[in-house]
Amino acid sequence: MIITIDGPSGAGKSTVAKMLADRLGFYLVDTGAIYRAFALFAQRQQISFDDEAALAECAKNFPIRFQRLGRSIQLFLGQEELTRQIRTPAISEAASRVSPYESVRALLLPLQRKLALEGSCIVEGRDIGTVVLPEAEMKFFLTARPEVRAKRRKQEFDIFGMLAPYHQVLREQTIRDDRDAGRAVAPLLQPADSIYVDTSNLTLIDVVDHMEKLYRRMFKNESSLGFFLTEEEKRD
Repeated sequence: MIITIDGPSGAGKSTVAKMLADRLGFYLVDTGAIYRAFALFAQRQQISFDDEAALAECAKNFPIRFQRLGRSIQLFLGQEELTRQIRTPAISEAASRVSPYESVRALLLPLQRKLALEGSCIVEGRDIGTVVLPEAEMKFFLTARPEVRAKRRKQEFDIFGMLAPYHQVLREQTIRDDRDAGRAVAPLLQPADSIYVDTSNLTLIDVVDHMEKLYRRMFKNESSLGFFLTEEEKRD
């Protein structure tokens, strides 16, 4: 069983994916972390993000490895664990710079699919339901108003000690949104067969409750649904 969650930056994908995975007992796969790790690796090799040929060659020797920690997956470059290093605004921007290249994506796509096919999982990213795992059994597309997403991103950066003014976060987010949606290869799109969820006015708990309810209804697994369904809904 694979559930995909796509959407733009700041929509709440990562947090919602983790919470939903915990509730359902699924693995959590953050495919975007692969691009962030690759961007960090290329940066350390002093490769220009404008040099597609050099980036593609770099991807052939990308020393990434994975290790499961509970129901999450940790990424390593050699022996170096990358959780904190790849969550900076600079690396997020760098990942957006390297991800549009078709040659790079072709080399990293098998890594994404390999992770997702190891067991029942929640997979989140920007092109998961459209390109990486188009045959997934259930798909969601999470979004929110731009100003809400920018506020959330700023709060996330603050937690990591990476202080940035709101207007800067909003400006950089707008640039990334345009780049992700406008790239020629695997653009950010809502999968035609996905469920649209606007999280602007919802709490994280509200969003996860809604997604879990839909999942259990779709797959007729209501044994642990409890208060999520009314008696009338159960009869349906």
